Amino acid sequence: MLRFLTVRFALIALTLLVVSVAIFAVTEVVPGDVAWHILGQGATPENLEAVREKLDLNRPAHIRYLGWIGNALRGDLGDSYIQNRPVVEVVKPRIFNSAVLAAFAFLVAVPTAVVTGVWAGVRSNSLGDQVTSIVSLVGISLPEFVTGVLLIVIFASTLHVLPSSSIMPPGASPLTRPLILVLPTLSLTGVLFAYIMRMTRANVIEVMQANYVRTAVLKGLPMRRIIFRHVIPNAMLPTISVIAVNVGWMFGGLIIVENVFAYPGLGRLLLVSIQSRDVPLLQALALLIAVTYSLSNLLADLSYGLLNPRIRIS
Repeated sequence: MLRFLTVRFALIALTLLVVSVAIFAVTEVVPGDVAWHILGQGATPENLEAVREKLDLNRPAHIRYLGWIGNALRGDLGDSYIQNRPVVEVVKPRIFNSAVLAAFAFLVAVPTAVVTGVWAGVRSNSLGDQVTSIVSLVGISLPEFVTGVLLIVIFASTLHVLPSSSIMPPGASPLTRPLILVLPTLSLTGVLFAYIMRMTRANVIEVMQANYVRTAVLKGLPMRRIIFRHVIPNAMLPTISVIAVNVGWMFGGLIIVENVFAYPGLGRLLLVSIQSRDVPLLQALALLIAVTYSLSNLLADLSYGLLNPRIRIS
């Protein structure tokens, strides 16, 4: 296990190095002038040159990259161009807000999707299986902003039981007003539930047709024991990969949902950093998303070993 973790962390470090180069390269070629975005319409050639000199924008790109990645390794992600304060201070509360929303969505979507997928896979081609398949296709087909708007119309504008916006005062915690998390959570749950449920259902159907499951049925073992001891552990392996990918998506793909509900999380902050050309903030957020993807895939591989002894032995 120690050797496995050492190799994986080395690969993660290499992956993050490549990602950091890609992030820096992309921010270099994005059209627009950072100094102009900072100064606005009152910019003059003298002011623009002074801002570029202050931000080291006149230095060669490779020198600025080495300085940025060196500071990042020491925990210094620089200062936000627009907010004029350390990036860590800007990102820290947003990480908590997005983590709370992602946790709520996962606690709702993952267990229900897995249970529904197992139930539909065991009863494949039944009426219940067909209904859940149609519901999942609708969930996949509807974009998050469409789902969010429909939920606002139904629960906020028509029934008046939930707030239509998730706006919070600066420094406030979403846990103080849990109701503002309900509609964003449901919007995220629709897509997550559909993907995970369909993957689980397809894997359960495939495992149910395996020879060792048929042998267990012919031996007279109870169906409940067959499902929990043989079907679920083997069917969950590909599903865990889907869940791990969605962990990274939750932090990097919340832009739509957070903007629909004005939720102050990482997704909304990422969009603001792109619009304002706040390069240090954009680089830090992209690197954070890459770290999340890498760690979630590592946890997925460790989960494989827990579910399948053959993987653990190899």
